[in-house]
Amino acid sequence: MGNVDKRNRLDEEVFTYQTTKDNKVFIYWMGRKVTLLSGKASEKFLKAIEGKDHKETQLAMAKVTGNFKRGNEKENKTK
Repeated sequence: MGNVDKRNRLDEEVFTYQTTKDNKVFIYWMGRKVTLLSGKASEKFLKAIEGKDHKETQLAMAKVTGNFKRGNEKENKTK
């Protein structure tokens, strides 16, 4: 994994997922729902993380969610 996780963010539990009865997969980042996988995408994801360790599972979820966070999000600041 070398250069993939330079800041060691994948050591933390940043991403989580939840599966439903009908094999839909909800992926969360820091407790907020980021994406929903269904059909072949959810099957592919579940197969990809089967038997993987924590860090590899985190990396798989990061790849599936794509580039949803670009760094230009603003914090809710009160004046």
